[in-house]
Amino acid sequence: MTPKLPVSVLVVVHTAAREMLLLERTGRAGFWQSVTGSLDHPDEPPAEAARRELREETGIAAQAADLKRWNLTYTFEIFTQWRHRFVPGTTHNTEHVFSLELPQRVPAALAPDEHVASLWLPWQDAAGKCFSWSNRDAIRLVGRCSG
Repeated sequence: MTPKLPVSVLVVVHTAAREMLLLERTGRAGFWQSVTGSLDHPDEPPAEAARRELREETGIAAQAADLKRWNLTYTFEIFTQWRHRFVPGTTHNTEHVFSLELPQRVPAALAPDEHVASLWLPWQDAAGKCFSWSNRDAIRLVGRCSG
């Protein structure tokens, strides 16, 4: 298995009414999050990784122009249980924040190896349900600044 790159994307999917789509991770009951994923290779632009991850994790196909890039990155420590996926010695990840506004809720076609459930919540509730501080903060930002 090729080690993951410590550069990722976070895509906050929301409706015009600021309802947020959350996904529950496989094997981690109660770990709710937005669409996330690492770049496939060092030359993959973050915006393209965001479109790819969105399609892979939810079945939602977005055009590049549909994604809003927030020009915001978070750097955080990688959870110990997930460090084996990276080059040995890698401890931190840089995450690029994007959002996608949809006119209304759509069903998510989940990637079964990554997520077991999805739900739509008002942005304040969605932020409170996320296990990741970076995801929580991104949802709060998008919730306050969208619509």
